[in-house]
Amino acid sequence: MSRIGKKEIIIPKSIKVEIKKSTISVDGPKGKLSYKLLRCINIKKIDDKLILSKNYNDKKTQAIHGLSRSIINNMVIGVSEGFEKKLLISGVGYRSQLEGKKLVLNVGYSHPVYIHPPEGISIKVENNVNILIEGINKETVGQIAATIREVRPPEPYKGKGIKYIDEKIKRKIGKAGK
Repeated sequence: MSRIGKKEIIIPKSIKVEIKKSTISVDGPKGKLSYKLLRCINIKKIDDKLILSKNYNDKKTQAIHGLSRSIINNMVIGVSEGFEKKLLISGVGYRSQLEGKKLVLNVGYSHPVYIHPPEGISIKVENNVNILIEGINKETVGQIAATIREVRPPEPYKGKGIKYIDEKIKRKIGKAGK
């Protein structure tokens, strides 16, 4: 049994949820998101709670049950509070800046790297080394943060590169001299 799938989702007062057949739409102060459920999952709205149930009892349906509940819960959190990821650039001469909406990274390559954020994602740069990514869709925020980090991942010898603010880099000892 999926323990996560059995939990009910509590809907805050500022959020409006609409269920049409197998599509659920969540509308809140930050925006609107929708998700199409598979036919093996049913959803019911009772007062200010959403309850998911499964039509079948096989292993795949159990997995989808928990996944669907997590996605819908993240939609509710996203339209009410939003999600954010913070990145830190470390290294001599490494910096970032915004040109309009696109992010420009100067991280040791012969050319600047441009990152174009998708619709609904905002990027802020503080002190040229702190990058803040905000949005209502948790998956998109995480994917953009991973794409930015992928440009120059932190290396283990000096720790130069782009890392998450709370990430610990396992350092290696360099080559020993004679």
